[in-house]
Amino acid sequence: MSSEATPGSERRGLGRTFANVFTANLASSLGDGIARTAAPLLAARLTDDPVLIAGLAALAMLPWLLFALPSGILVDRMDRRHALALAASVRTVLAVGLLALVWTDALTIWWLYLLIFVYGACETLYDGAIRAVVPSVVPKKKLSRANARIEGAELVVQNFAAAPLTSALFAVAVLIPLGLLGAAYGLAVVLAVLLPQVASGRQFRGAAATSGRPAQPDAADASDEQGAPRASTSALSAPPAEPFRRQLVDGWRFIMANRQLRTLWFFTTATGLLYAASSATLVLFVLQTLAIPEAAFGLFLLSGAVGGLIGSVVASRLQGRFGLGAIMAAMNLIAGAATLVMGMWSVAAVGVIGFAVASGSVTIWNILMMSYRQAIVPGRLLGRVHGTWRTLLWGSMPLGSVIGGAIALVDLRLPWIIGGGLMTLLALMFYRFLMGLPNPEDIDNGDEPPPVTDALPAVGSGTPPGQPTADR
Repeated sequence: MSSEATPGSERRGLGRTFANVFTANLASSLGDGIARTAAPLLAARLTDDPVLIAGLAALAMLPWLLFALPSGILVDRMDRRHALALAASVRTVLAVGLLALVWTDALTIWWLYLLIFVYGACETLYDGAIRAVVPSVVPKKKLSRANARIEGAELVVQNFAAAPLTSALFAVAVLIPLGLLGAAYGLAVVLAVLLPQVASGRQFRGAAATSGRPAQPDAADASDEQGAPRASTSALSAPPAEPFRRQLVDGWRFIMANRQLRTLWFFTTATGLLYAASSATLVLFVLQTLAIPEAAFGLFLLSGAVGGLIGSVVASRLQGRFGLGAIMAAMNLIAGAATLVMGMWSVAAVGVIGFAVASGSVTIWNILMMSYRQAIVPGRLLGRVHGTWRTLLWGSMPLGSVIGGAIALVDLRLPWIIGGGLMTLLALMFYRFLMGLPNPEDIDNGDEPPPVTDALPAVGSGTPPGQPTADR
């Protein structure tokens, strides 16, 4: 199927529908920023045990290992607007519950653990749904631009607005930022419910049901041994009646059947593990090795946010000029080299610049990686493939952190030197492979392009023509 937009659509930017999705995600991002700042501050008031406080970070990542796959299946079976609203609704209830516990002075570290764990489980559903909605409303040629907008807005809201605002309000009254937390997620619920029909994802399930494609992947079609950027058009449609347990392996089978996607998945996981190992003891590296005062640690982290923001601004422009593959290959190499330099020349100025460069490079990589996956994976499988991808990638990061912490016992610079060195070596080894990755608009995953104008067809309360009658 062609994914090219008509010439007239180019003048409309990303469109009103994407603006609605963007605004809904902005409200949720504000809540995320408040939650991620408030949680450690609350934990510090409840205990001074470093093991218990460190457990918060582990509990925040654990749901990705346990729930990313089931959440991905739900994203593909549900109306994706409902998935967004459900995740935001539960987080609104959690925020109100946290507010009540603080108000009544009943909050304990164990209550906070429980809230963080459930919050993380909801995040797996929301993240999978919002990433699946974007290709429903944006043509492939503009995916990088749309993802850059989302990434940049999240960085600004969470790092430049929510974090300092929450910290300041915490000093005045703890209940104020917690009240804002509930209000932000409540607004996200309303905006998710108001998203237009095209964001539901039903059109992909309808196309799969009426196209006569088999339910299982055709390895010959998806393996792409000639390197052509075509995803499987006969791969893995998930009939609504298919048992939940069988869909657990759909994402794995689709990834493994496509040579490019399979190689990229394992490469990205290895790189992510190494980066996690490098940065596991970041706070000690900054305070002790770089000799940056504790009061300035926030400014050091801000340099990474600035680098990430710049990366989000230039990502789509770089892709448009040089191509997705060339930029991904270059950014991966730059991130590894910057990490290595931080360990080898451990002075404050080099550390700040290196951290900003590495963060910017990783941001550009993430934007283009997401755009590539959204283009190559059929819309009906986006949730399952996204969940499978992040189960391995994010599930391996705690292991990287443990390895990095063990290496840091010898010298705080060693994780950066070893991790950065291996990242650079991997980047050089796979440079040619990454250079060959196609632009999103050159990939045909079998999906029809989204509407090219802001005038969406009116849809009544019934089922759209050609769509399945049940949204399961």
